[in-house]
Amino acid sequence: MEWRTTVMSRSSAGIVSVVALALTACDDSESNQAPDVNEPANQQAVEALIQKTMDNMVFVEGGSFEMGDFGPIDPKAEGLPYTTDTDNKPLHTVTLDSYSIAAHQVSYADYDIYSEATGREKINTEGFDGKYRAPDVPAGVDWYQARDYCQWLAEQTGVSFALPTEAQWEYAARSRGGFYPFATNDGLLERGRNFPTLDEVRESTPANEIISPHTIALYPSNPLGTYQMGTNGFEWVSDWYDENYYNHSPKKNPKGPDAGEFKVRRGSSFGETGRAKLTINRRIAYPNLSITQPNPALTKEPSYDSTFRCATN
Repeated sequence: MEWRTTVMSRSSAGIVSVVALALTACDDSESNQAPDVNEPANQQAVEALIQKTMDNMVFVEGGSFEMGDFGPIDPKAEGLPYTTDTDNKPLHTVTLDSYSIAAHQVSYADYDIYSEATGREKINTEGFDGKYRAPDVPAGVDWYQARDYCQWLAEQTGVSFALPTEAQWEYAARSRGGFYPFATNDGLLERGRNFPTLDEVRESTPANEIISPHTIALYPSNPLGTYQMGTNGFEWVSDWYDENYYNHSPKKNPKGPDAGEFKVRRGSSFGETGRAKLTINRRIAYPNLSITQPNPALTKEPSYDSTFRCATN
């Protein structure tokens, strides 16, 4: 079978989506061939996952925006910064080429299909992380697992799937760089209106706890068409971390330092307050989730709150 990708656009209220992927029919000669020994046992599920992924890619028209703590230029903030952090300053102009980004984080149901197709064991099936596992909540992974999933999508489709850069992530979370402190329908964060109630969080996983992931796309997207960017766990991006990177970041399509010790995560952990979920926040972690400070009881952070989505250039 052959994958054929077709790019279409849908414009409505400023939202443009990339909707694609048709599976060409197998002709009679192909149907008589011996089965491909390299074809995964769950090929039908793989095809459905790829179709769903392509259908849910949101086109992001390129442009320029002021990246970082935009409080001083946001009338709503009365000229004050949104945070006292230094690594999201100075505010600086970034210009991005157009790209597409997944509307949703990768769920456990998605990741399980990938795991089976590639002969990997399912992740987070037991222990501390296991109780936060449910089919329709974001999969908790380290950076390498997130990168490998996006690369696998690229191999399957011939499309340039990868983790978004930090600039791409923020531009999309802020609906093409607008003054959106939170990546919600209106830039605000309010339980029961555009953010889950505590009961909805409890009901999302077997943990039945308020410090847990919640169901994907439970509330409306931001105006661009992406859901829960930074409000449903950390999200990995491709960049290495440099505290002072904004001081010397390239103006066009920045990709972060060439190397580093930590990778960048955007958003917040589940137990953090609303301000931690700001679209401008930069968070760090070792790519394999090793503990950043010595701890005799733990060698790695729990993975359940480190999530991801893929992008394409």
